[in-house]
Amino acid sequence: MENYTKPEIKRLYSLDALRGFDMFWIMGGDGIFIGLATLTGWPVLQWWANQLHHVPWHGFHFFDMIFPLFLFIAGVSFPFSLAKRVANNQSRKSLYRHVITRGLVLLLLGTLYNNAVRFDFAHFNYGSVLGVIGLGWMFAALIFMNTKLSSRIVWFCGLLIGYWLLLLLFPAHDLGSTDIFSKQGNLTDYIDRLFRPGILFGSEGILSTIPTIGTALLGMFTGEFILSEYLNDKPLRKVLYLVLAAITLMIIGKIWNIVFPINKHLWSSSFVCWVGGLSLLLFSIFYLVIDVWQYKKWTFFFVVIGMNPITIYLTERVVSFKSASNFFFGGITALLPATWAPLIDGIGITTLAWVFLYILYKKKIFLKV
Repeated sequence: MENYTKPEIKRLYSLDALRGFDMFWIMGGDGIFIGLATLTGWPVLQWWANQLHHVPWHGFHFFDMIFPLFLFIAGVSFPFSLAKRVANNQSRKSLYRHVITRGLVLLLLGTLYNNAVRFDFAHFNYGSVLGVIGLGWMFAALIFMNTKLSSRIVWFCGLLIGYWLLLLLFPAHDLGSTDIFSKQGNLTDYIDRLFRPGILFGSEGILSTIPTIGTALLGMFTGEFILSEYLNDKPLRKVLYLVLAAITLMIIGKIWNIVFPINKHLWSSSFVCWVGGLSLLLFSIFYLVIDVWQYKKWTFFFVVIGMNPITIYLTERVVSFKSASNFFFGGITALLPATWAPLIDGIGITTLAWVFLYILYKKKIFLKV
């Protein structure tokens, strides 16, 4: 494990803002823009509204980026968290305990999110967004803590190439498909059918956890680069290198897409590179504007969300902001033509969720795992 006590450890405001930007779209932001597209019929808004839906299988829409971007962000923050803990003289055993506990707690919360408090174990869905984030981040953190940069790059390449070869060499024939990257013919879903009862084509699969480690590692590479003293006196050049790395990853993803399609469900290796590049590019923009140029005031809306991302994710599973929005804004909706309903609904849900998070923010109540 490398020594991180030398660089000055500063909080990345851009990371909080980007995390909030990411969560905004699943907190109700998608509804606002879908509502705008419905109301106006403008082609550009209709195009964007289409981007706020997952693609059925192969391909990519912006909405397919929400989940991996969050994992990437978790990866970026780890070198900073690790540096602070090392600077506070935490033992190696304590660091391992923190990493493993965090991963397992997220796995547990994800299982609870999917199944609520039920005891129908025969149909339990153990795969979850939080579970994948927890496990992908945990294994990436363990690799990061025990290797140097050159070895981490080998791990990253090995995970992606190895995953590709597994799907390429071991197709599934139990459903009669000969297409190794189809829903019926891929190894990832075949393994889930064997070990996850009642799940035919489940998302957040067992085998596809492997490439998610690569997504988390990309974030850790980024965080390590930002934390390093390299080019600290030339921040614009540092950002330029991030942008060049992002473009390179996106090009690799597009080329790999020819033989291994970009696919969020499979979390294909091309998907890791393509979305990793986009995530890095988006982070570079936020980092440049917020931490380099110091334009921070506009970020407050997103920071409030980004300081409590797991809270809002879990709360929306339990509390119906949609029902609350109808209670507060339903009268306005009734006065307007029906085409206004999706927009009012989206604004209402987002407003109420944000006010809830703002109250927690003012009270300094943050759910941290």
